[in-house]
Formats: sequence, structure tokens, C-alpha cells
Amino acid sequence: MQDYQAPADLLKERIIMVTGAGSGIGRAAAKAYAAHGATVILVGRTVSKLESVYDEIEAAGHPKPAIVPLNFEGAAVKEYEELAMTIEDNFDRIDGLLHNAAILGTRSPIELYDPEIWNKVMHVNATAPFLLSRAMIPLLRKSDDASVIFTASGVGRRAKPYWGAYAVSKFAIEGLSQMLAEELDDDRHNVRVNSLNPGATRTNMRATAYPAENPDQNPAPEELMPVYLYLMGRDSHDVNGQQIDAQPK
Repeated sequence: MQDYQAPADLLKERIIMVTGAGSGIGRAAAKAYAAHGATVILVGRTVSKLESVYDEIEAAGHPKPAIVPLNFEGAAVKEYEELAMTIEDNFDRIDGLLHNAAILGTRSPIELYDPEIWNKVMHVNATAPFLLSRAMIPLLRKSDDASVIFTASGVGRRAKPYWGAYAVSKFAIEGLSQMLAEELDDDRHNVRVNSLNPGATRTNMRATAYPAENPDQNPAPEELMPVYLYLMGRDSHDVNGQQIDAQPK
């Protein structure tokens, strides 16, 4: 899967939403999806970053993307529902959803963890993906081949000390991913759901979590895109409910 060679038209005429699209893995995925024919809906909280990705995609001659500013920390249920209505009016459906947006919070022992930071991390990393998924499921069901990818983490599969709310939120994401994979796996719908652990990657979040680490020893987000393309395209049609690693262990 890490060596997957994506056809140039893999995602032609597909509508794919990417959260956290302004930087890091989300930015790389949005550009990769667009380069393979998708119309990408760029979701994030910082408009200037989304505009930068938009400009790069348009300059490359790929399908014109859309920008959706959304702050997962403060967005109300109504905003997710309004977003779904807007997308339905403009695109009728979505064929893919990459849940990538997340925040790190603090790394400290549970007994010293700030409850306000805990609530913020859990909301952005776990509740917001639930609310967005809930709103988008009707649009995913309108696709003849839809894929949902939840971004996992190694510390959300086996806990490590001092990772606090971030690790717990990623355990929650694994549960949500598995639950949706079962609920949407029937003859009426063509929606598959998987979790994907990118592993150690050269991103700002990784640098914050491991300030003493040499970032050059980790792959750039662009190097992980074969797996992201595989899971979003038709070649992964029968892959559902799996915990997948973007890098070899």
C-alpha cells in the first residue's frame, strides 16, 4: 500500500472534503487529491492558509477547489448542518472525507492535566469529527463509492504516558471509525470507513511534541500520499473497518 502507484485520473469528478487542509498532512492530501482529478473542499480555521492551498491547486491547473472556514473549537451543531446544506446545493454529494484536523494540547501527567485544555482537545479531536461525520453521512450515501478516513495515532492504539487528552481523543477516533464502518457496511450504501496512522511525519505538531528531535529524520507529508490516495480511490473499495499505518513498522 505504501508503494501504491495512483492512476492520474484516480479521483476524477470526485468531491472530497479535507479538514485541516491549510498545512501539514491536510495540505499535502488536498493537493494530491486535486492532482488526481478531485474537486477538493478545503476546511480549516485559518482562511489565509486555505487560500494559499487554493491558489496552488488552481495554479497547477487542477479542478477548482472550494474553501470552507470552520473553527472546530467553537462551531455549533447548526453550523455543521448548514455546511451540509451548502455542499448539497453546490455539489449534491461528497465522495470522500478526510478527517485530519487536530490539536496536540499539552503533554503532562493526568493528575496535572488542565481540565480546560482537556475539554478543548477532546472537542476538536473527537467531538468535531463526530459532528462533521453526522452531518456528512447523508451526502456520502449519495455517492456510488465513498471513503471516509479518520486520522489515527500510535498513542491512540496503545497509550503512552503524558500524552493526555490527545491520546484519549485518538482512542475515541478509533472507536468512532470502527462504529461507522459497521453501521455503513450494508447493501444500500457504498461507504467505507478506515483509520489511518500517519506515523512520525515532518509536521509542526510533531515538532511541538518532540522539540529535541531532528525533523529531517521523518518523512515529509508528501511522501505518505500513496496510502492516502489508495484509501480515497476505488482500488480500496473492499477495505473497510481497518486500522492502517501509512509507514512500515
